[in-house]
Amino acid sequence: MTWFSSADDATARLRATGYLTDDATALTAYLAGALEKPLLVEGPAGVGKTELAKAVARATGAELVRLQCYEGLDEARALYEWNYKKQLLRIQASQSDASWSETHDDIFTEEFLLTRPLLSAIRRDEPTVLLVDEVDKTDVEVEGLLLEVLSDFQVTIPELGTVTATRRPFVVLTSNASRELSEAVKRRCLFLHLDYPDADRERAIVTSQVPGLDDKVAAQLVDVVVRLRELELKKAPSIAESVDWARTLVALQIGDLDEATVARTLGVVLKHASDQQRAIKELKLAVG
Repeated sequence: MTWFSSADDATARLRATGYLTDDATALTAYLAGALEKPLLVEGPAGVGKTELAKAVARATGAELVRLQCYEGLDEARALYEWNYKKQLLRIQASQSDASWSETHDDIFTEEFLLTRPLLSAIRRDEPTVLLVDEVDKTDVEVEGLLLEVLSDFQVTIPELGTVTATRRPFVVLTSNASRELSEAVKRRCLFLHLDYPDADRERAIVTSQVPGLDDKVAAQLVDVVVRLRELELKKAPSIAESVDWARTLVALQIGDLDEATVARTLGVVLKHASDQQRAIKELKLAVG
């Protein structure tokens, strides 16, 4: 399968799904498909890293398989595990009329295998986008689980042998850069850094997602969001929160985003009380 025929094709098809991409992102998405290389997307939270993988799936008609990473994630949750309860029932049922070797061979078969996201993506014959989300939140040991998949697109199951992909998935790994990933993982990937978009592109994103938004209000909103991101906040506003704010203003039928309105609706984009207080103080927003 050819995921995208060119960078321009990636731009057009991703745009058709509602994902407005810049040239670097479109080119890297095209190359990830053409070279069959995993794509590591790094950047602050809320800049569209996860949404890129979803947009690729929508644009190409592929199935999205997602592995959400977290501290404590292990092989059983990422690759596969055995259905121990079902195996125990089979052992109990066959105790009287089968040897242990026969029972052992019987219970370590496909019937008892519970596939998790990595193995599911490898085994699929249909076009698949594998999203390994927030990989930097896992323990370092989990990266070892990824190396076999990212190197040869295969998974070894001791009881069944090696499962090799018949159709390579389009792999997207996202990272908020909370820790440095190993060079071994990076070496196997194409790299893309996503940052917050400039004002013009964010305005285009917001207006495309919220068609009823007045152009004047859209410009005012983006201006305030850009100023908020320049402050030292616990959590800067994401693009999704900009869109939520725009929808809020449309729902409230706001035709002019003045300081009082910003102050009243600030909770849509800033989710920490200290951030709201800093914004009101630094931007000198009127309250009440």
